[in-house]
Amino acid sequence: MPGTNPRELGLLADCESCFGLCCVALPFAASADFAVDKKAGEPCRNLRDDFRCSIHAELRERGFPGCTVYDCFGAGQKVSQVTFQGTSWRQAPGTAGEMYAIFPVVRQLHELLWYLAEALTLEAARPVHAELQGAFDATERLTRESPDALKELDVPAHRAEVNVLLLRTSELVRAGRKGKERRGADLIGAKLSGADLRGANLRGAYLIGADLRGADLRESDLIGADLRGADLSGADLSGALFLTQPQLNAATGDAATRLPAALTRPAHWPATRYERPSRGTGPRRDPGSARGTASARGTGSDSSRTSGSGRRSGRGSGRRRRG
Repeated sequence: MPGTNPRELGLLADCESCFGLCCVALPFAASADFAVDKKAGEPCRNLRDDFRCSIHAELRERGFPGCTVYDCFGAGQKVSQVTFQGTSWRQAPGTAGEMYAIFPVVRQLHELLWYLAEALTLEAARPVHAELQGAFDATERLTRESPDALKELDVPAHRAEVNVLLLRTSELVRAGRKGKERRGADLIGAKLSGADLRGANLRGAYLIGADLRGADLRESDLIGADLRGADLSGADLSGALFLTQPQLNAATGDAATRLPAALTRPAHWPATRYERPSRGTGPRRDPGSARGTASARGTGSDSSRTSGSGRRSGRGSGRRRRG
């Protein structure tokens, strides 16, 4: 459908047009995801004067795998070039605090725009397309408000309104599938290899470290599902609803994992293919392959509260920058 392409809508990060906001505005703590502590508003020690990452090509090797997971959905360039009209926090230090406060707000709005844009491509959701378009337009207008207006914006309230439409979209797409109802379920480490999860409601489910090798996740609702460390090798996610790049980046998969067209295969996934086991045998990979890991956090949360606000205690950067 015309007018819903993420790149055309500015929902893909353009780090060349950003002032390294995710490397400054957001905090992180020393952990498996980040090698050091960093306070909110403090520039990362790896941020160069030109706003590029000095270790971009070695983030995982240098102890910053969390940086490869985060994605701003294009909020960085919106705040940098639209809200603050191309004037960086280095050029105008007096605006720095305001810029850092606004960035997470616009990031949440852009994540909602991602979900709404996807919903508008779904034929089954045509009965609510007019309402979805209205919500998209209203959300886009909010991202272009003044700094003062953005600081005062009640994002949870707006997100709750949008979530009603996203829920309706999910119900329309999954109608007749009789998929499993696992919304918000604790499936940490669950053994779901080869599982038929087509049309399942997995909104906000905890799938941390779950074995989803060869699982069928088509038409499943994955908004806010926590996929940190989940093994998606050989899984079919084509047509999965409301899946985002940060969720994929936090998981592991392989060359056989099928993805929605709008998403890309993470660079850290192994190139080997999952081999579906014969009856009576356990799942295995091709000879010589190794199971990948992911320590970074996923984004988005659902439960009954939100449509995707972020479930993380720190942050990564996930930005594709030239080193």
